Amino acid sequence: MQKKLLSFLIATLLVSLNGVFAIPPFADGEYGIVIEGYDWGPAVSKVILSLDEPVTIVNWSDYNVMVHRSSDCATIPANQILGSRRVLAGYVSNAKGKRLNEGNHVTLVLAVAPNLPIGSPIQYSRAEGCSGNSWINYDMTIRDETNGLIWNKEVNRIMPIIDRFDLSGKFSDGNGITMSYASYSPPNVQGKSPLIIWLHGGGEGGIDPSIPLVANRAANYASDEIQAIFGGAFVLSPQSPTRWMDSGQGTTRGEVNDIYYKAVKALIEDFISNNPNVDQNRIYVGGCSNGGYLALKLIIEYPDFFAAAFPSALAYWATNFTDAQANRIKNIPIWFIHSKDDTVTDPDQTVVPVYNKLKEVGAPNVHFTYYDHVVDITGFFGGEGYHYPGHWSWIYGHANEARQDYDGSLVKLDGRSVTIMEWMAAQSR
Repeated sequence: MQKKLLSFLIATLLVSLNGVFAIPPFADGEYGIVIEGYDWGPAVSKVILSLDEPVTIVNWSDYNVMVHRSSDCATIPANQILGSRRVLAGYVSNAKGKRLNEGNHVTLVLAVAPNLPIGSPIQYSRAEGCSGNSWINYDMTIRDETNGLIWNKEVNRIMPIIDRFDLSGKFSDGNGITMSYASYSPPNVQGKSPLIIWLHGGGEGGIDPSIPLVANRAANYASDEIQAIFGGAFVLSPQSPTRWMDSGQGTTRGEVNDIYYKAVKALIEDFISNNPNVDQNRIYVGGCSNGGYLALKLIIEYPDFFAAAFPSALAYWATNFTDAQANRIKNIPIWFIHSKDDTVTDPDQTVVPVYNKLKEVGAPNVHFTYYDHVVDITGFFGGEGYHYPGHWSWIYGHANEARQDYDGSLVKLDGRSVTIMEWMAAQSR
């Protein structure tokens, strides 16, 4: 009832006509939204309006788009609850947003940016019961200012790349741990295909496996670009009910066991048994922050199982990484990603001494891309001049942008420079 009332109030904003205020007509027009993943997180990038009659042209500057963000649990800052969306362009389309010469839908392209939280359909919160990132209510009211038409009823959501995943995965280890997971299977691939495992950060735990895919663009491992590098690859994204570094008594940084690593290993084995086309010689594990911790933990515990690892923003404390562990994993190909200005997982306490110890014990295939800052790699928001939080170094892995080693040289295979995904695709047990 409150949503309907708010939509009505937004839709009937008073319009001044020679000093007289008129209330425009109210209608329950239907719309769909497109949610895309970006380096900083998801955003509603388009809204698709249903029309009663076909049209051939769109005067997109006539449209006004208002948004109300709300949640029954997550705490949303007051200045991020209500706002307008800037329309960049518009075109005639079908119900999925595909451009047509004539059609019964109009697609409006909306401005998105890392500093426009009004565009996000998720919210990071520390509220009890929904700590971390979670989906929120994202209610839109779109008005055609020329014709007085109004759309305020969402009927469809399109999430490119994420829609490629099966989000229904559930696994119980038999010892009281049940996890949700998302998975992607490459289509029309003959023979064996590698498996990429992604382990989310501390803000993406819970029971909705779409959150780890969308909150920091991990869905990109199913993108055409990365899939082409591997010749098609399975993708598995488990979700922790709490956080991977949960010891059962608090948070572990490697000093004691977490409660999940055995269950995650069992989940991986179960997935492989149900997908016999997985190449068991090419199983790759990566993760960010909490997930970076677990990626390192898994290869320490199961060094003969994985073909390579790619942790970013590593949260495994170096004081807990022993010489014996370093020797145990020194022959596993590893590529670390971190930023010098990471204030959450201090590199001098985590990745730098871990990397150095591996090199000291003679690890032959360990690389480390070490950035000064995490910057806008698209160039749209300031490029090198725009700095994300230093903890967000996973951006470079998801975008397949990491190329340099710790000494600044380019990582090479067979004499040619490679990206992190190109390097990983070449690794095999």
